[in-house]
Parts: sequence; C-alpha cells; structure tokens
Amino acid sequence: MITIDDIGFGGLKLIQDKDAFRYGIDAVLLADFAKRCCPRSLHAAELGCGNGIVSFLLARQNLQRQVIGIDFQEEAIGLADRSCELNRMTDRVRFLHSDILELAREHPALQGSCDLVVSNPPYIEKGSGLAGSSAGRRAARQETTAELDDFIAAAAWMLQGKGSLCLVHRPFRLVDIFASCRKHRLEPKRIRFVHPREGEPPNIVLIHCVQGGGKELKFDEPLNVYDSEGNYTRQIMEIYGREDTR
Repeated sequence: MITIDDIGFGGLKLIQDKDAFRYGIDAVLLADFAKRCCPRSLHAAELGCGNGIVSFLLARQNLQRQVIGIDFQEEAIGLADRSCELNRMTDRVRFLHSDILELAREHPALQGSCDLVVSNPPYIEKGSGLAGSSAGRRAARQETTAELDDFIAAAAWMLQGKGSLCLVHRPFRLVDIFASCRKHRLEPKRIRFVHPREGEPPNIVLIHCVQGGGKELKFDEPLNVYDSEGNYTRQIMEIYGREDTR
C-alpha cells in the first residue's frame, strides 16, 4: 500500500510503501549530522537512498545544494522520483537507479563530482543475521549485492579534493568501518554515539570522514534518543524541528 506522508521539516512529503522499508530515525540523524559537519557543501550524493528521505533533507538544508540519490531498487527510485515532483525539487534533486558496484562502469562522469557523500548502508553482513520479510526490507537491512567496503569505496570514488563522507551505522561494525575508510584514504575525523537512553550502550554511530585528512578523531557529545519517561529528548525534538511543549 502506497502512502503520502507529511513528515514535517518545512512541509516535506514522502511517498512510501507500507510493505517496503520506511524511513526511521537513522536517516534523520544522518542528515542532521551532515548539516553540522558540512553545511557549505554544494554537490552531495546519497548512496543507498531508498525512498530518498535523506536526499530531500540535504536539499532542504541548503537551497544552493544539488543532490543525487542512488539505489539499486527500482521500486524505491520510482517512489523517490514521485516524491521529488511532489516537493517541487526536480531542479536540485535527482535519483539514479544503479547498483553502486556498477557506478564506475555505467556512470564514469560521477567520479570526483561531489564534495559530500552520505550513506545509511545495510548494517548486517551478507549471509548473517535476520533479514526482513520483504525484498525491500532485506536490501535495506542486510548486505545483498554490495558490502560495507563497496559503499565506502564508491564514496571515495565520487568525492573530490578534501570531500567528506558522513555515515550512519551500528557500533559493532566500527572496526570494519575504520579499516575500510583508511583503506580508501577517508580519514575518520568526527564521531557521535547515539544511545537509546542515558546509561544504556549506544546502538547507532555517526561518523564523518575527510578524503586525505589528517589523523585526528574528535568525539561529539553523546546523543540520547529517549528520556526516562520514554519521550524523545529535547535534542531529538530539535533535530526533528518539533516544539518541545513539556
């Protein structure tokens, strides 16, 4: 079932399939992290864009920014294209149906075309863990054709100069992430851990890397999603652009 959802953020609307993967807090946190790390970037790409939520948020943040979203799921790209027209962003946002493993061969012009790449790649390694019930949910949660290193390699290939990669992932994959980033000359510069509640272990990590950057990693203040009463914290409400009436 297809729905048209008013998701806030200045009146953005998103067309989603109830039977496919729907955006969650990870996407919102990634877009906010990219805004804090790279507010002046003008040419951005989202690898594994799904229905396009992060691409739209990036475009909303900077009205001079051009964004391209890339995903190998044809159905998701179709929904993203429709949302793009609905939000009247076709002059600044476009979507590409392509597997990132084929980007260099099929779209060589994208090499070095961006100063910012963001990604919310599948968290679970290929062949392990529980997958979603639908093909779209499986592709969003578990590595299928492309693996983590492939996403990072594609980001490095698309970046120019001292371009940035902003990534959202799970803390248990940190060693894999850092090893892959160093391999592709993307130096981790900034990291933020996201905790369900204060005192609980982090379950989300946000990482900012700079192509060819120096070896210095800074830690942002940890972010808690829920307070002791189970409500969004003030910081999360601010990220969503909602008024905290408590």
